[in-house]
Amino acid sequence: MEMESIKVDYLGHAGFLITNGKKIIIDPYNISDKVGKADLVLITHSHYDHCSIADIEKVVEAGTVIVCTADSQSKILRLEGIEMHVVEVGDNLELDDIKIEAVSAYNKNKEFHPKSEGWVGYLIKMRNVVLYHAGDTDLIPEMQKLTGYCQGDNKLVALLPVGGRFTMTSEEAFESAKLIKPFLAIPMHYGTVVGTEEDAL
Repeated sequence: MEMESIKVDYLGHAGFLITNGKKIIIDPYNISDKVGKADLVLITHSHYDHCSIADIEKVVEAGTVIVCTADSQSKILRLEGIEMHVVEVGDNLELDDIKIEAVSAYNKNKEFHPKSEGWVGYLIKMRNVVLYHAGDTDLIPEMQKLTGYCQGDNKLVALLPVGGRFTMTSEEAFESAKLIKPFLAIPMHYGTVVGTEEDAL
């Protein structure tokens, strides 16, 4: 998907490559060796299918910035030459012309991603486009805060989990999209660990 000079490529599971002059990779897992090196890597939480060191090693080089949660940092510290920023819900970072906000991601009635862990999704703000990577989450009240992002020339692109069990089902993801009203919604978190391609349709 391309929008103005911003390109979004789905890497599988919850992984995405966002290119806008810089290369941003989110939660790489079982990715191709051909993805290339990233300027910025965002990790939503420490589970193996989101904080995969084998995959992160494929995309980092000296100077790559990694933004992660506190529970992920012990894994990330094994990497040499990177710049690490540890975030919690509500934190904001500005890296050149890219603004990043860590937002809530959790399960309401499941034990896989408790709110108490403080795991995150991300808002990535680039010019008039905001990308929302929801992380591993259910449909949560905090999503209501996103409704104002898609107004006028501003566009919100929502990357939403649909696989069920550990996250929202496809039906719940549809309800979350109705709530936040993005310019575009892209399904994720299906076809590998849990969920099928049918969930993404």
